[in-house]
Amino acid sequence: MKPHRVGLVVGKFCPLHRGHQVLLDHAQAACERLVVVSYTRPEFDGLWPARREQWLRNLYPQAQHWVLDDARLAALCQQRGVPVRVLPRNDEDDATHRQFVAWLLHEIVRSDVDAVFTSEAYGPGFAEVLSQEQQQRGGRAVVHVAVDPARVRVPTSGTAIRRDLHAHRQLLAPQVYGDFVRRVVLLGGESTGKSTLAIHLAQRCGSVHAAEYGRELWEAQDGVLQEADLLRIARTQVARETQLLADARRWLVCDTSPLTTLLYAQAMFDRAAPALVALATRRYDLVLLCGPDVPFVQDGTRRDPAFRQWQHDWYVRELDARGVPYQTLHGDWQARTQAAWQALQQADAVA
Repeated sequence: MKPHRVGLVVGKFCPLHRGHQVLLDHAQAACERLVVVSYTRPEFDGLWPARREQWLRNLYPQAQHWVLDDARLAALCQQRGVPVRVLPRNDEDDATHRQFVAWLLHEIVRSDVDAVFTSEAYGPGFAEVLSQEQQQRGGRAVVHVAVDPARVRVPTSGTAIRRDLHAHRQLLAPQVYGDFVRRVVLLGGESTGKSTLAIHLAQRCGSVHAAEYGRELWEAQDGVLQEADLLRIARTQVARETQLLADARRWLVCDTSPLTTLLYAQAMFDRAAPALVALATRRYDLVLLCGPDVPFVQDGTRRDPAFRQWQHDWYVRELDARGVPYQTLHGDWQARTQAAWQALQQADAVA
């Protein structure tokens, strides 16, 4: 038996960081059931409820999560048949927040708790209010459990991390930090330098790149691809990107995308599986198209300059038809590299 039946943790989790995880880990280990409540008013850009809820579900799947904004709370009130309320503002006093959580537990969560876990000085008073509310209804008393109140184990705060998420990436679980990594994809015909450029850009960013799985499979199969291989290539490429987010820093550089796989499906088989067509709609934060205005280098695997030009024209038509913004890289190697780097910097400046 664990020390407590039902535990409670309340926080903004904007973002969820390793300090929060110290608290949540302790609470989960000490409780038969853990209730986690997250709300903030106002919201912080990029830290919306759906994203916070996903972090909590990924890292603490056994806990019961209540991640709220006013719209979510209103829907819950209607489901429970209680008058609609709004969240208290962050700058309202402790008493207002304590009474709100007590109401939330009774009317929405519909569960008493017997322990509240915090790393804050307000913890004992918070537990006392919850005790009074529950005991008035014949419920249980609530104890406060302080967890690393001096913040020795993880000396940070959400405010500090929000100032520069990338500088504090080591304080965020990969499942959290990955949501702040942006993806740049390099597209282009054969012999336009995109693979070399992908490696160079990743190194300059201090990050990693997602290499082209299709080329790897083509080589492993001695230059023979079946139609079914194309969907496998696209799915593996997407999975590779997802896996590499944990190792990336600010940008993940993608050597290709499922759109390229769609191109080859149409070029080789004049058709594509519906699942591949769907994957080809995958969005990227920045799209760079390497133009065909550099000397064509035949490495023994490529077709010819005419096919390269066809590829370029296909990308232009597809990107324009899909309404996807992109920047074309022209000129020699140095000019392309500089233009690509400037595009990343400009994208960072407006993020």
